[in-house]
Amino acid sequence: MAPTSSFPIIDMGLLAGEQRPAAMDLLRDACENWGFFQILNHGISTELMDEVEKLTKDHYKRVREQRFLEFASKALKDGDSGDAQGQGAKAVAENLDWESTFFVRHLPESNLADIPDLDDGYRRAMRRFAGDLEALAERLLDLLCENLGLEKGYLARAFRGPSTGAPTFATKVSSYPPCPRPDLVNGLRAHTDAGGIILLFQDDRVGGLQLLKDGDWVDVPPTRHSIVVNLGDQLEVITNGRYKSVVHRVVAQHDGNRMSIASFYNPGSDAVIFPAPELVKDDDDDAAARAYPRFVFEDYMKLYVRHKFEAKEPRFQAFKSMETESSNRIAIA
Repeated sequence: MAPTSSFPIIDMGLLAGEQRPAAMDLLRDACENWGFFQILNHGISTELMDEVEKLTKDHYKRVREQRFLEFASKALKDGDSGDAQGQGAKAVAENLDWESTFFVRHLPESNLADIPDLDDGYRRAMRRFAGDLEALAERLLDLLCENLGLEKGYLARAFRGPSTGAPTFATKVSSYPPCPRPDLVNGLRAHTDAGGIILLFQDDRVGGLQLLKDGDWVDVPPTRHSIVVNLGDQLEVITNGRYKSVVHRVVAQHDGNRMSIASFYNPGSDAVIFPAPELVKDDDDDAAARAYPRFVFEDYMKLYVRHKFEAKEPRFQAFKSMETESSNRIAIA
C-alpha cells in the first residue's frame, strides 16, 4: 500500500489571501496528477455536516440495516454452498458490492419528497446540504477554469443541457457495514466515475476509500468535516486529458460501519460533451488534435452503466470510432 502523506489537502481559506497562488498550484497538481483531493474550510457549516451524519447513520440503523444483513447473509451463503472449494463464493464476490445505498436526485428536479422512510428532519437537512454542495461544486468548477486558462463559467455552461438549462445533480447515500469476509468482497468494486465533479462527505472514523496511483492503491485519509473531491470522465474529456478521472474502490472492513455521502454534479442528460477548443493544440486537423470524442452525455451514461467496472478507455474509443465512421460517411457522400 502506498503512503497517504502526500495526498493533496487544500485549505480553501487560503484562496482569499496571500497564499492563493500556492493553493492554486496545489489544486492544479491535484487535478493533473491525482484526480482526487481533499478540501478544508469549504464553507459548509460543521453543524450541518454533523446533523447530516447523525441523521444518515440513524436512518441506516432504523430502516436499512436489517434488510442489508439479510441480503448479505444470503448472498454469501449462496456462494459458499455453490462450491466446496469456495469458488462459488468467489464468483458471487466478483459481482457484489458490500454496501447499502439509496439515491436522491436534486437537479433538474428534486425527488427528495418522494423517497420513502425519510423523516421530515432528514429531508430538510439533506435539502440544505445539497444546496451548499451545489454552490461548492460551481465554485470549484470556476477554480478549475482559472487553472486551465478557460473563461470563468465555461465548465458550468458546458454542463448545462439545452432542454433544461441545468446540470444533473444527485447524491448516493451509502453505508458500508462490517463485513465477515473482507478478503473476499469489496465494499465497492474499482471504477472511475462517469460524470463531472464528485463531492464526498465520508466517515471520519472508518476508512476504506482507495484510489489507484502509479500502480499502487492509496488510502484516502478520513478527515473530520472535510469534503473529498474527485474528477469524473466528463472532465477528462472536456480538458482533453489535462485532468484524468481515476480508478478508485472501497475496501470492505471487518469492523465499523463507514458512511459515504457522494454528490455527483454532472452534465445535463442532453449536454454535448467535447474537448474545450482552448485546450486543443493548434493543428491543421482538429479531429486528430482532439484526444477525446464528442458525444451526448446521456449516450455515454447508457454505455457506462453496462461497463462501469471496466476500463474507461474502451468507452472513449467507442465514441471516437463512431465519430470517425460518421466523418467517413460524410466524406464519401
